[in-house]
This record gives sequence, structure tokens and C-alpha cells, in this order.
Amino acid sequence: MVTSRRWWDRKLLQLGLLTVVLSSVWMLRQTQGNFLWEMYQFVSRPLQMLQTGPSPEERLNDARFLELQTRIADLENQNEKLQDLLGYVEKAPLTSRPIPARVVGRSADHWWQQVTLNRGSNAGIKEGFIVKTDGGLVGLVESVTPNTSRVLLISDLKSQVGVTINRTAAKGVLRGDASAEATLEFYEKVPNVQVGDLISTSTYSQRYPAGVPVGRVKSLDLKQSPASVARVELFPPILSLDWVVVYPFTQKTE
Repeated sequence: MVTSRRWWDRKLLQLGLLTVVLSSVWMLRQTQGNFLWEMYQFVSRPLQMLQTGPSPEERLNDARFLELQTRIADLENQNEKLQDLLGYVEKAPLTSRPIPARVVGRSADHWWQQVTLNRGSNAGIKEGFIVKTDGGLVGLVESVTPNTSRVLLISDLKSQVGVTINRTAAKGVLRGDASAEATLEFYEKVPNVQVGDLISTSTYSQRYPAGVPVGRVKSLDLKQSPASVARVELFPPILSLDWVVVYPFTQKTE
């Protein structure tokens, strides 16, 4: 009797499960899954509320905070550069104290040829003044207005700078190459020079003072004719100039 009842209970359970499955299939078919989607939405809605992202107001505040952080970082960077320039200016004699200026113009078509500064004749700048920055020589003031100056960069294809190898005093002419490098043509056929030698302006230069750092020898071609040549890595960050200093230089007449 007991065995028969257990068998009947199992059959009823199986029948009940089968009924539930068939009912679910029929409901899915009739509602095309909308019922399950609604059930999922009902169950998951509390979790979605917990995981909701920031409100529009919170996103706006975050954006403002990031903007302020960016401005502060930029101001700190500018302050550091100005402090370096002021230290450089204060060390110079009063009679030839450099004039700080900032690059405010640069043509995409002439990126390596020239830049425009935000100081001009009203600040005492004249044509022929020398322009330097961290790393060394930048170029020469080519033209001036009351409030701006245009600078011919040493990376310009027209630029020619008399330079010397610091280690051996071998001399040559540095020519711009419209890039962060330049070509050095030596006066000697086989100069005493090697890769890594430092270069600065020479006493032979007619337009620049002697001893201003320029760059480092990157590679050599001592078989070049009629003169040996070297590729020079320029020290000044010509690609990303920002603040510079301008100062007078009396051109040699000899």
C-alpha cells in the first residue's frame, strides 16, 4: 500500500512539472518572450538602481574638476619655465640682459623655419638679436614689429651657423635640415671628430656669439666629397618651442 502511494506521488510530481513546462512554453510562444523579459526586469531593477552611474550634475562637476586640474598643471608648468628664465636673465649683465618672450605664432607650412614671438621693438628687440632657450641656440630675429618678432630658426634650410667641436676645436658650418637634426659640413677633409662630440657656436661665426651650445654629433660621413659631414642632434627643443630669451649681439665687421 505504501509503495503504491509513493509511486502515485512521484507520478503526480512529474505530471505537475510537465504541466509547468508546457505552460511556460505556451506562454513564451504567446507573448514572444515578453513575460520572461518583464520578470527579468522586475528581478534586476533593484540591482540596476544600485549600479546606476553618476547623475548629469555629478558628471558636470567631474568635468569641471578635471578642467581645473588641467589648468593648474599648465600654470605650474609655465611657472617653472618662467622661474628658469628669470634665473637666466638675472645672471646676465645689466647692459645685455635678455628679454623673455613667448612663441605665439607658428605656421604649419613653415614649422621648422620660423616662429613669432609676443615681444617686439616696444620691448627693445631689434633685427639681428639672438634667441635662445633651454638647450642652447634657437635662431636669429629676422624682422620686428612694435609687439612681435619673427625668428629664423637654426633648423631652417636657409640657416647657416659657424660651429666648433668642443673636444677638438674642429670647425665647420651647421646647416638646417627642416627637422630636429642638422647637417655639419667641416672645413677639414678629415676632421678630428667622433660620434657624441658636443657642438657650440664658434669664434668664426659672423651672426652669433661664440660658445652657445647647439647639439651633439649623431653620425659621421668622413668619405663625403668635397668635405666630411656629420649629422647633428640639436639640443634646443625646436619642435615644441614655448618660452625663449632674446638678447643683443653686435655683428662682427671683420
